[in-house]
Amino acid sequence: MYSRLLDVQRQKSFFLFGPRGVGKTAWLKQTFPEGLYLDLLDSELHLRLVASPRRLDDLIPRGFSGWVILDEVQRVPEILNEVHRLIESRRLRFILTGSSARKLRRRGVNLLAGRALTRFMHPLTATELGNDFQLKHSLQFGCLPVVYTEPNPKAYLSSYVTTYLREEVQQEGLLRNLGAFTRFLEAASFSQAAVLNMTGVARECGVERKVVEDYFTTLEDLLLAVRIPVFSRRAKRRVSTHPKFFLFDAGVFNILRPRGPLDAESEIAGPALETLLLQHLRALNDYYELGYQIFFWRTATNVEVDFVLYGERGLLAIEVKHSARVRDEDFQGLRVFLADYPQAKAFLLYTGSRSWHERGVEVMNFATAVQRLPRILRGEKAPRES
Repeated sequence: MYSRLLDVQRQKSFFLFGPRGVGKTAWLKQTFPEGLYLDLLDSELHLRLVASPRRLDDLIPRGFSGWVILDEVQRVPEILNEVHRLIESRRLRFILTGSSARKLRRRGVNLLAGRALTRFMHPLTATELGNDFQLKHSLQFGCLPVVYTEPNPKAYLSSYVTTYLREEVQQEGLLRNLGAFTRFLEAASFSQAAVLNMTGVARECGVERKVVEDYFTTLEDLLLAVRIPVFSRRAKRRVSTHPKFFLFDAGVFNILRPRGPLDAESEIAGPALETLLLQHLRALNDYYELGYQIFFWRTATNVEVDFVLYGERGLLAIEVKHSARVRDEDFQGLRVFLADYPQAKAFLLYTGSRSWHERGVEVMNFATAVQRLPRILRGEKAPRES
């Protein structure tokens, strides 16, 4: 098992959210071997606690002072009232994992009113993979832990997507629309790393726009996707208003994206590279608690920067190119952005081998950049390659 960057306070209960397959359970069992582990995916336990959440009290031995781990807590949202009571009455500490916040939010659960922290787990990063990190492998299969140990990662990803459709989406009440949702997933994959055109996706799926809006929200609720908003703070020119869409992992995107003779490789490789970077940005921002907000930037004349990070630590602009060569036009978005925001630090990541500095822009090999990303995001200086 790979060592994870996630670190938690051991004095206070916490929620741990993340999509299925990112390694939450394995990490918890390794990090808290003394914990009392209760798996709400177990059908017998699930039914017992759904019928009476107060039975949780009986499952925890008197005098127990270790951690109580409730895995997939969204399956029994009502149990959080009992967890709240046990934290107060028995001074117990809970770890509550989930791969969906939808039911919790829908039922008005207040996440224990501040009595528990909220943390997130993401696919593996280059830092966690160390020498095992392979750019080509991660672009094709993503960074879920199993794809780096499974002899047939493509088959695993196919099963992973099917499992989500069956176990997660159906449980969320979309069974009657499963066919339409499956078509939607395929159509949504064409929107990866692109400005979201909700009407166009609805037309492609043959469903109403409102239905597609609900589907996109469901993907986000299941932590399978994210919409990145436009950076517009103190804008000096008119900018786009529509967000960009990303499935959470490059491998999941690749398995969902249909291919054929009319599909250019760049149409898939470019979005996959952007997705891989976003995975790292989100993970490191959460693990190190850096406090960045993640945006993209796009003007009304379609000049774009792939990612903009804004927070107390500064303003970063990052452009990603799936190319071994850098052309002058590749700098256009960053140069326009720097003209409006001269205080920003700008980076151009590409797949070539050289690194250099050019007119305010750090040009870096992509694989090198993601390995150095923790230092970059913390504002630390790294040795420059020639």
